[in-house]
Amino acid sequence: QVQLVESGGGLVQAGGSLRLSCAASGRTFSSFVMGWFRQAPGKEREFVAAIGWSGGTTYSGDSVKGRFTISRDNARNTVFLQMNSLKPEDTAVYYCAASNGGNLLRPRAYDYWGQGTQVTVSS
Repeated sequence: QVQLVESGGGLVQAGGSLRLSCAASGRTFSSFVMGWFRQAPGKEREFVAAIGWSGGTTYSGDSVKGRFTISRDNARNTVFLQMNSLKPEDTAVYYCAASNGGNLLRPRAYDYWGQGTQVTVSS
């Protein structure tokens, strides 16, 4: 079992920045690929970013490329999502997730999920 707890969400104006954190406990954190997804009201859960075990490989969704950066600190069992140049359409609940592998762009590849943190971007 892995427990994931997100933090860092909040209200920010368009053009601003936020940094989300996801703290993991339980099984060895460094053995998982970690990802971030988001879900806006009435929409499907959307892939945001993922990062490999060592942090050397990252993937980003098209809508956030060049604005969001995923990173991880295996010594602290934490994964981060730095969000810059935020837009109102980035408003959603953001979820951290852990995967043993598979199609990392799909939610079903992830075995463990956090409870989510709300990000609201005002125009």
